[in-house]
Amino acid sequence: MKSTQNDYIQLATSMFKTGILGYGGGPSVIPLIRHDAVMRYDWLNDDEFGETLAIANALPGPIATKMAAYLGYKLKGVRGAIVSVLAHILPSCIAMIALLSAINYLSGSKVVAGMIAGVSPVIAVMLGLMAYEFAQKAYKGLGKWLGLSFFLLALILLEVVQLHPAIVIVLFLAYGTIHYRAIAKVKRKQDKEGETS
Repeated sequence: MKSTQNDYIQLATSMFKTGILGYGGGPSVIPLIRHDAVMRYDWLNDDEFGETLAIANALPGPIATKMAAYLGYKLKGVRGAIVSVLAHILPSCIAMIALLSAINYLSGSKVVAGMIAGVSPVIAVMLGLMAYEFAQKAYKGLGKWLGLSFFLLALILLEVVQLHPAIVIVLFLAYGTIHYRAIAKVKRKQDKEGETS
């Protein structure tokens, strides 16, 4: 019973923290969620987190809330999902209600503009670091040239062709499924040949 309560406490604490500290929307929260889910509490491994993030990106709605719901559901089912989502969104809801009257007053403040300017590079570095770590995984899994080719293909599809990111994610997920199955089939074949020889 204690471990169950601890799981709920860890889940609520983690999601509450990401809800408070995740300034800048979904993309800025993802590195915080990843830190807790993968490194601190070991709820998921890096590959699972990457797959979950890809699926969450492809689905409509706020990405951080979807990630919170998935983590809660994975750990504690429907109750866990409810606790996780509520813990994640409550700080924002409370802050919005409490600070709504101050928005007009602070909108022209140079201090607030300076704070935003100071936080933006931190978010960019966090996202860059996460992208670098995923690139390392792609390099290990696909190899140097195939990984670089897919990076360029994604860049062209997003920036030149201007496909919606969800479509690009679904295309790469479909390829990943085919690639994984092909590799698994080759390994099984090699194992059978190794056993017979």
